[in-house]
Amino acid sequence: MKTLSKDAFAAAERYLILNARLIDRARFANRFHGGPAGAVVHAVRAYQNPDGGFGHAIEPDLRGAGSQPQGAEVALWALDEVGAFEETIVLAACAWLEANATAEGGVPWVLPSVLGDERGPWWQPQGEQPPAAINPTAPIVGLLHAHNVKHPWLETATAFCWRAIADLDEVGAYDAMCVLAFLERAPDRERARTEFDRLGPSLRASAALDPDEPGHTHSPLDLAPTPDSLARGLFSDEEIGRHLDHLVEEQGAEGGWAPNFAMWTPVVAHEWGGFLTRSTLATLDAYGRIA
Repeated sequence: MKTLSKDAFAAAERYLILNARLIDRARFANRFHGGPAGAVVHAVRAYQNPDGGFGHAIEPDLRGAGSQPQGAEVALWALDEVGAFEETIVLAACAWLEANATAEGGVPWVLPSVLGDERGPWWQPQGEQPPAAINPTAPIVGLLHAHNVKHPWLETATAFCWRAIADLDEVGAYDAMCVLAFLERAPDRERARTEFDRLGPSLRASAALDPDEPGHTHSPLDLAPTPDSLARGLFSDEEIGRHLDHLVEEQGAEGGWAPNFAMWTPVVAHEWGGFLTRSTLATLDAYGRIA
């Protein structure tokens, strides 16, 4: 079993200091040094627009200022991690989500307004009126339920998630992570367990079991970033251990962890590097792999 040494941890911290965004440094400080949750809240607030949505590259590949559903998801994960679901931020985000929801109840993967912004080439809306999507509606709804948020949009969005999940037979990696984020937090635990059991084989199949598989893949640790994750039971101890060993081995010479997807403009390499380095350290910590 491989663990991240003290020197390797120090190198990762130095990488974050030199390269990561404030939001990622604040999240790291909160987890590993007892840093204030308020620093993360203030960082998140800086990305929030007057309309209640989030832009300004809080999702690094969406460089524009305009609000997008993915920005709301990134913001809520940051607040969730530090246990500070600040009411004014969250309710404003809910109002924006409600205003941009489709008749189905959820929000699209990306809104057509993205066409006026600089962005990664894969951020293309599905027509002028794109449909609601599990990614990112499901994790957003799951996080709102986890923090007992009360807002009218949540009921219709929850209903959309249940319908969309019921329609699934095979699940790709991105949707798998979104489905799991919802099922882990949905109030109806019996229904969540039933859907998890039904989709279990497909959820497992969405992860690359070989740590050395090339390309933009997702590992079992992406689906189960902590030992308490719902998806942990989909993978054996050996499979999880092999991927944890791989994470330790894959630390770069500069101390960080690099993305396995395309870097389309220079700034995103370190923005994603900081994001992934912090999240990798969190996963290694959760599994007891940091000395």
